[in-house]
Amino acid sequence: MRRYTLRQLDTFLEVARQLSISLAAEKMHVTQPAVSMQMRQLEGAIGLPLYEQRGRKIQLTDAGQDFQQYAIGAVAQLKQLEDAMAERRGLKKGRVELAIVSTAKYFVPMLLVLFRKKFPDIEVVLQIHNRESIMNLLTRNEIDLVIMGHTPDTIDCAATVFATNPMGIISAPGHPLSRRRRAPFSILHQQDFVVREMGSGTRQLMERLFAEHAIDPRIVMEMPSNETIKQTVMAGMGLSFLSLRTIRHELASGHLVLLDIEGMPVMRHWHVTHLSSKRLSPAASVLKDFLIEEAGPLINLWA
Repeated sequence: MRRYTLRQLDTFLEVARQLSISLAAEKMHVTQPAVSMQMRQLEGAIGLPLYEQRGRKIQLTDAGQDFQQYAIGAVAQLKQLEDAMAERRGLKKGRVELAIVSTAKYFVPMLLVLFRKKFPDIEVVLQIHNRESIMNLLTRNEIDLVIMGHTPDTIDCAATVFATNPMGIISAPGHPLSRRRRAPFSILHQQDFVVREMGSGTRQLMERLFAEHAIDPRIVMEMPSNETIKQTVMAGMGLSFLSLRTIRHELASGHLVLLDIEGMPVMRHWHVTHLSSKRLSPAASVLKDFLIEEAGPLINLWA
């Protein structure tokens, strides 16, 4: 029986996620030669090539794709083993893999600063993705906890509300609609919009809301960054639909305007989520409890 080290499995999975040796090295905070060496040793133990170079990117071979599926399961089982033993010891320390949708990055870092002060022995590893990528992480059981808005319908998850998430339509101060009061929702029909990319939770919510009101916006630009969208709206490119948690400072300074539309802003919620079948470690349980018990009022102060 061939034996693979946990380090080799972790390295391979990061390379498979990034499809790049250099990006994997950056994510793991090691040198590129160190990652290459781990991959060579793993391929030597297996006796098969796991990837091949395609320009600056790499591509998994058929063997690599098979190995990835089994490696994900093996690493998840080892993590559950560690969590089970930590639970028996009753330790409030350890490592938590936390994934958040990109809109949550406006308040989560501040929460983690306070959490670390209260629980200095718990390490939180943070990943930021759009909703589609988060769903993939959940499906593969590669993450402990997730902070997201709309919870999955197709995955058996446990989700608990811990904060509000108001969503609204914004414009530049000079936009004609910025001066309207109690405008009907229909006024948004055929307006120019700058929107989040496909796969974003914000984009999905916007499309559902507009479909309910038979609104057909003109999508003039889409991009995966709330910050770039804000700058584009300020420059006068068009309107946008964003979480108000992301634009508090721009609204206060007058660089952006929240449109006065009937039925807006729409109130949604932030959830802390994990697979229903997942056995949370003591560290993950502590973080989950912290979010549920303390995060809501703190977010209201910050964002």
